[in-house]
Amino acid sequence: MQLTHYNTNFKKHTFPITLICDNVTNAPNIGSLFRIADAFGIEKLFLCGDNILLGRKMAKTSRATEKVVRYEIKNDASKVVEDLKNKNYQIISLEITNVSRAIHSFQFSTEKPIALIIGDENFGVSEHILNLSDAIIHIEMFGQNSSMNVVQATNIALYEITKQLL
Repeated sequence: MQLTHYNTNFKKHTFPITLICDNVTNAPNIGSLFRIADAFGIEKLFLCGDNILLGRKMAKTSRATEKVVRYEIKNDASKVVEDLKNKNYQIISLEITNVSRAIHSFQFSTEKPIALIIGDENFGVSEHILNLSDAIIHIEMFGQNSSMNVVQATNIALYEITKQLL
């Protein structure tokens, strides 16, 4: 028998993970990020940028998770990252660079809270934030394309991080 929201036996758990969205502005993507933030039990979501809209399109994909996920809207992702770095967070950017490491080979700290930064749908994580990062990780891909949707990538990253922290 398929289980429903009401009869699953998943244990609720909050992980010391803060998700920072560096100029992710597509409403359905934002809604999906709320949904996975709830699913993976992250502490807080920061939506950073000039045009963050939480309207009907966002709500349709969030399935009301914006009502239960702690979040803030900020203009400057760099400032949020600097503040968390000063609070001893492990700053991890999810981006493909010449120095990024494959996520499956990266060991996440269990001693420090994690700030995971994801980037703009078209341009990725900003260079300034990459320079602030303690580590840059990527998801290995085996097809022709060199990137995937920011929400898909975030799902994979949060799965790997929470799996290591359990």
